[in-house]
Amino acid sequence: MVSAIVALLAAAVLCWPPAGVGRRLRGVLARQRSRRLPRIRRRPTLPAVAGLAALAGWAVSGPAGGIAAGLAAATAWRRWTARRAIRQNLAAADGLAEALGSVVAGLRAGIHPAAATESAATDAEPRTAQALRAIGAAARLDGDVRLALASSRAATPATAQALTQLGGAWLLVKRHGLPLAELLDAVRVDLHTRVRFARQVLARMAGPRASATILALLPVLGIALGHAMGARPLHVLTATPTGQLLLLLGTGLTCAGIAWSARLTDKVVLR
Repeated sequence: MVSAIVALLAAAVLCWPPAGVGRRLRGVLARQRSRRLPRIRRRPTLPAVAGLAALAGWAVSGPAGGIAAGLAAATAWRRWTARRAIRQNLAAADGLAEALGSVVAGLRAGIHPAAATESAATDAEPRTAQALRAIGAAARLDGDVRLALASSRAATPATAQALTQLGGAWLLVKRHGLPLAELLDAVRVDLHTRVRFARQVLARMAGPRASATILALLPVLGIALGHAMGARPLHVLTATPTGQLLLLLGTGLTCAGIAWSARLTDKVVLR
């Protein structure tokens, strides 16, 4: 028994890897990890969401239920994406205003405009950094800033006006020798004021949006009350031709009301 253990220990010693093998193995694994492709995150599209909801609704409550479920899913998805787009636009406008403040501070400190914009682009939001790099490249080569901004495609609905004003400010400086820092600061103040007003309006629209949501959910509450009273509204809506027609008509009118109220409440917000 002891001899067998000694033999196994001797074999283990003979098989023990030499020094440096672990280091080389870690290097190989690191190179393999670096060669991996980045994970691609694909968000579901509107047709995909509506199609899946329509299939589920068809399986549960027939053709009219499938159409109604598709309409409801499409409306909900569009509202979610619209609210997300508004938040992203306002965040992009905030980032541009902050970056313009950095550019103005650099200009007042005596830094060259190209260097000031490129320095502000290092910590800016991606689209804002893209616009600032385009401005810096055009300023360094004494080119057309407006053309550089148009070709960069960095504008969002919330920052398009400010970027147009930036191009106009550079043109005024080039033609008439006006102080660039003052013009850019005026653009920054205007953008900051518009974004602050848009956020105030968005906050004040919370009440009307909540009212519209409650009104849209009232039919669901009515169906639940009818089911509690024993009227069997789900059976009527899913198993009878009249109920199928009413389900399709009611869902269509509800989705149209949600879309109309969303247009009214979002129209006054900076897009």
